Amino acid sequence: MENKRQKQVSRQIQKDLGEIFQKDFKLAFDNAFITITDVKVSPDLAIARVYLSFLMVDDKEALLEKIREQTKKIRGIFGHRVRNQFRIVPHFQFYLDDSAEYAQRMNELFDKLDIPPAPDADDEEDDTYTR
Repeated sequence: MENKRQKQVSRQIQKDLGEIFQKDFKLAFDNAFITITDVKVSPDLAIARVYLSFLMVDDKEALLEKIREQTKKIRGIFGHRVRNQFRIVPHFQFYLDDSAEYAQRMNELFDKLDIPPAPDADDEEDDTYTR
């Protein structure tokens, strides 16, 4: 369970990293649209687990690996942005967030289900009283 400070730091990291990915690293990652879906910060604020979602990308794992290779540079830019706000610049751990794909797969499965219509309310009442 995150405390208030962890939530504040998470929101700030999400906001600043979003701007970094959209402005500073847009060309480095082949103009991919990168969304930070969630940030979880450790209680000591030293580690931030960043969950990413990608649009307009063919190979998501390869892009995630490129981002992981650039972690030190991303952390440096982030540290420069928040130098007056954070005492400790957290180490970033990047993960692929596949919850949108999972939700889409669930919707497809629900659409394929063949659910028969419910019986009329009048029919159910008659069965109840005849037993």
